[in-house]
Amino acid sequence: MADKLLLSIDVGTGGVRVAAVTPDGKMLDSASVSVETYTPKPAHAEQNPQDWWDGLITAIEKLLLNLPADAFAGIAVDGTSATVIPCDSSGNPLRPCLLWMDVRAAKQAEKLTSTGDPALKYAGMQTVSAEWGVPKLMWLAENEPNIYKKAEVFVDCIDWMNFKLTGEWAMSICTATCKYFYDSNWSGWPTSLYEEAGIPDALGKLPRNVLNMGEVVGELSSAAAEELGLPAGIPVTMGGIDAHVGAIGLGVVDEGSLALITGSSHVMLGQTDQAIYAKGIWGAYYDAIIPGLYTVEAGQISSGSVNNWFTNRFTVDAHSSSNVSGDLYKYLDAQAQKIPIGCDGVVALDHFQGNRSPFSNPYSRGAFTGLTLSHTEAHLYRAVLESVCYGTKTIFDTFRDKGFDPVKVVVSGGPTKSRFWMQMHADVTGVPMLFPKNTEGPLMGGAILASIGAGLHEDIGSAAKAMVEMADAIEPNSDATSEYQFYHQRYLEIYEALAPISGRIARHISES
Repeated sequence: MADKLLLSIDVGTGGVRVAAVTPDGKMLDSASVSVETYTPKPAHAEQNPQDWWDGLITAIEKLLLNLPADAFAGIAVDGTSATVIPCDSSGNPLRPCLLWMDVRAAKQAEKLTSTGDPALKYAGMQTVSAEWGVPKLMWLAENEPNIYKKAEVFVDCIDWMNFKLTGEWAMSICTATCKYFYDSNWSGWPTSLYEEAGIPDALGKLPRNVLNMGEVVGELSSAAAEELGLPAGIPVTMGGIDAHVGAIGLGVVDEGSLALITGSSHVMLGQTDQAIYAKGIWGAYYDAIIPGLYTVEAGQISSGSVNNWFTNRFTVDAHSSSNVSGDLYKYLDAQAQKIPIGCDGVVALDHFQGNRSPFSNPYSRGAFTGLTLSHTEAHLYRAVLESVCYGTKTIFDTFRDKGFDPVKVVVSGGPTKSRFWMQMHADVTGVPMLFPKNTEGPLMGGAILASIGAGLHEDIGSAAKAMVEMADAIEPNSDATSEYQFYHQRYLEIYEALAPISGRIARHISES
């Protein structure tokens, strides 16, 4: 066992995860504890921050069953973002947090968008997301004014956790930039935006210390150490948003590199030296991940979730087949491989929960087109997989059109288990897909950051090179790429044709 270990803490929507990682990137052990999400009203989503802390105590207790407590040389936390907590100065939450997925602040987001403030460049020249931090602060001011006024500190998830660990208030530049419009390259906090939002006093309640990822927040306090069963004095390093820390954990730290983080949705995070502000792209966020570089972000709301939806609800033949022994997805992949590119004319649209990038259209909806009586569920299954890849290619093309050409794409997440689907991603986009040995991006990214605070590595770049190793790569098939090009163009035309119709229907339903 290595003499020194790094403690990575991931506070996700589903719970708290911890991992012990060596300075050369070997994950020795991990543990997790679930945390409950409450939805008291439609569009509301809340958690109790104390549940995160209690979960951390339990998770570390599990971890220490097999590891010595005095082996840990550094700690870092990543977590959900735009998860807003109003606190008193001692860190006591005044109400449950407004979780990242809480979109009750839709009207406030529209009001913020209408200001036209220059800081809105980060929103991709589109409507500000109701998920973000500033609309939520506006909602609190308008709907819970007593709590808003009583709050002495407004913080995000990892900032609160870092305070619990160290007793120091600080905000990650990653969260501040990507969710609260902070810009270290342009006067810091956009005071005019907060004034037009009607919450200028909120700036005085946000932590004054805005730290880069990799900077030390403070040392593990005696009180926290006693609760966690760890020695006091361990340096706690600033982390950031889970997906962004995940990009570090995938080794996406160089200009021109891109992380494709798959799961229920697709998140793309790229590093560039260009200040790209364009419709359909969030950012470019300066210093958000790597000091001196810009981060561009885009995503697909529905990717793995569309696959799961179709597979679990509509694959009647597969569910009843005696040939399925084990993994249903592997069986369907095998059936879909027998279907030609383009699914004998079936083209699907993957907008089952709207489109985040690059169309920024919450009213677009999913569709299957070109159906005939000869088509089978294998055709539709493959069409779903192809549609997600078409969405990914559309985003990559948008990046290129705006000056960012992804030359290195590193992939992680559950869908990577399907070699067939990953080959399809490479073929449709025409870009090689790289896979790291350790696919636990956020936990590995947290360990990389902790190693810097512990003095084991100099910076994010050198730490990532020492701790992240690629296991595999899938190269695109040029013939397949050429054939997919025809169907990708039809995919775009289908969106353009159906968007006005699905939009009218979606608005009619929402107003009923």
